[in-house]
Amino acid sequence: MKQVLKNKNIEIQIDFPMENYKKSRFDWTGKISAVIYKNKQLTANEKLNNQNDSLDGKGFYNEFGIELPIGFDEIKEGEWFHKIGVGLLKKEGANYLFNENYEIQPAKFEVTTLTNKIKIDCESRSMNGFSYHLIKDIELFENSFVLGYSLKNTGLKKIITNEYSHNFISIDKELIDSNYVLKFPFQLNSALFDATVNPKENILIQTNEFTFKDNVKDEFFFSNLSAGKKVNASWELINKKAKIGIRETGSFETSKINLWGSNHVISPELFFEINLNPNQELKWSRTYNLFEIE
Repeated sequence: MKQVLKNKNIEIQIDFPMENYKKSRFDWTGKISAVIYKNKQLTANEKLNNQNDSLDGKGFYNEFGIELPIGFDEIKEGEWFHKIGVGLLKKEGANYLFNENYEIQPAKFEVTTLTNKIKIDCESRSMNGFSYHLIKDIELFENSFVLGYSLKNTGLKKIITNEYSHNFISIDKELIDSNYVLKFPFQLNSALFDATVNPKENILIQTNEFTFKDNVKDEFFFSNLSAGKKVNASWELINKKAKIGIRETGSFETSKINLWGSNHVISPELFFEINLNPNQELKWSRTYNLFEIE
């Protein structure tokens, strides 16, 4: 079942936890599959022309613990570990691989819907001293929507991980070209990035923004855009042809920002660090403002 939040400007399509995508990578709470603004779609699938809703990322999907889910290193192969927002995953191999499709025992989910808001409650089982309670709110406003998170450590061990939103953005179905500009509120220094994958150098790095050539065909990736410095969690993407922009602002500072994309989609990623003692609760939010440009 798909939930739709809608007003005169914005339509947000949300898949319920047990519907469509049910793999082990992305958080099942509040899977935003599509965002439409002023009748123009702003989101895409991870892979071009992939119509299977259950296989890959799309829209605004978030993920906890892309490098290491909680408790993975403490258990043997064949035992179970937590993937926040998904459930328990069965360990296979010595290293965690985010794109591996692990066997899943789903967490317990409950959904509450209101006129302009949806609340998804995720209660984990207890395993190896770890357990948690996650609540995500998706709230619609006139020209924006807000993702609110509340994570409580209900276990016996400290939870150390991170969370980010994998924003699969394609404004009005436009391919990535010179009409796109991606801006950050700090100076970029490519010499200090941790990783740079930029085939044919089609992505150009300016003082505080990325611009693009017209023939982007390959996947690109840049990591640690702020060179490890804490900065305001924010980015802004505009498309000059569609005359539409989108801006994400986190309620937190971040020292980890990545950028991934391909010929049809672009994803700036703001990471939120999580360090929770037992019985401690943490709250944060991500606000997405949508706007027209002249």
